[in-house]
Amino acid sequence: MDISLIKKIGVIGAGQMGNGITQVAAAQGFEVVMFDIAPASLDKGLGTISGSCDRLIKKGTMTEDQKKTLLSKIKATTNMKDMADCDFVVEAATENVELKLKIFRELDEIVKKDAILTSNTSSISITKIAAVTKRPEQVAGMHFMNPVPLMQLVEGIKGLQTSEQTFKTTKELSEKLGKVFVESVKDMPGFIVNRVLMPMINEAVYTLHEGIASVESIDQAMKLGTNQPMGPLTLADFIGLDTCLAIMNVLHDGLGDSKYRPCPLLVKYVEAGWLGRKSGRGFYNYAK
Repeated sequence: MDISLIKKIGVIGAGQMGNGITQVAAAQGFEVVMFDIAPASLDKGLGTISGSCDRLIKKGTMTEDQKKTLLSKIKATTNMKDMADCDFVVEAATENVELKLKIFRELDEIVKKDAILTSNTSSISITKIAAVTKRPEQVAGMHFMNPVPLMQLVEGIKGLQTSEQTFKTTKELSEKLGKVFVESVKDMPGFIVNRVLMPMINEAVYTLHEGIASVESIDQAMKLGTNQPMGPLTLADFIGLDTCLAIMNVLHDGLGDSKYRPCPLLVKYVEAGWLGRKSGRGFYNYAK
């Protein structure tokens, strides 16, 4: 599908990634259908978008009228069949292989046959996702960064079956959304960002696990010693420790190298429900 034909975009998931993608798409004038199985998640997602717009209004980069126009472009739904006439879909569900495969099987049956289907997965094989559809050449990876309205990068991933036209359109749409598109031309576990980032975070957890330094010392050392804006453990809490663990498992399983083995402390924190900011506790306590 050519970029000029894309008028309506579907987004699967109303969580922190899904509502962010919805916001940037609606801000560029696209009609957006935001789907989630939970009505409460849709309400929360719409509230997050509204709050984000309010912050932009305070900064003077958005007007009240622009906010109203943006929100009017969004249709929130718990019925995936409302995606039927979308031209382009971005799946932003939980980082779970079986869940994503199930979603893509359903999307393939529902969404019109010439539409492009993409996944915001941060580590799972696009080739594997594409293979469960009858349109594998129209499936690509479109990995946004969190928070979506602020972060410039979109990591584009070409599956083994992805056509040049599909990848070109995905790139052009990313740029139309105001993002910088960086190509991952090989569909390997973790792609670019998480292939580099997650082992660093995992090593930071090992550094804590082995009693080498405190949480605060590890973050301070990496901030001041390597000029990172936030320390790796703060970043892990922001991403979600369950997501970090899921990505490390994909790297470990997919690449078969012991250097990608998730730190036992990371596993324990996830088992305890200490998932970071979203749960109120991770390496830091946010419930104070």
